[in-house]
Amino acid sequence: MTPDDDFRAWAAQHRPLLVRTATLLTAGDPHTAEDVVQTALTRLYLAWPRLRGVENRTAYARRVLVNAFTDEMRSTRRQREDLRSELPDRATGDGGADDDARLLFAALGELPERMRAAVVLRYFHDLSVACTARALRCTQGTVKSQTARALEKLARRLGPVLRADDGAAPPPAAHPQPDTLPTPLIRTPHPAGSLR
Repeated sequence: MTPDDDFRAWAAQHRPLLVRTATLLTAGDPHTAEDVVQTALTRLYLAWPRLRGVENRTAYARRVLVNAFTDEMRSTRRQREDLRSELPDRATGDGGADDDARLLFAALGELPERMRAAVVLRYFHDLSVACTARALRCTQGTVKSQTARALEKLARRLGPVLRADDGAAPPPAAHPQPDTLPTPLIRTPHPAGSLR
């Protein structure tokens, strides 16, 4: 198998996961997500001959994807346009998966890019603090602080929605722990058959 054949086979298998990750990183912007994935795949293709001996190509690809995302955000400073003055506290639809995805993307969009990347890597990819720090090229302490602050912001933003079916809910804790946000919401933000 030639290096090109090897890369094509790897890319065909892993591209869907890269797209899902990029969609979360871009807070639901499918066009920017596709741009980020294309940039990441181009960089991976150029580096592929050097990666033959690399044991975990997926981890390397995640790092390349996050770097491509960071570069894209830095170069364009894109802001998602919202024509409403305030985002709703609750889903306005029937509470289905599409509404959950929209709410999650809106909440992720309110986080700074690096904080969003830390949350996506920790909770969508289930990476350890150490692996997340390697992917983001930062210290483990930075990952912990970024994740804690992100979860606090997400809990404030999504907490009323997550507790909507429980009737009256107690006020959120001053410093929510990681289990404040149910992992299923973060892991399954997309309707069946769309991105997951």
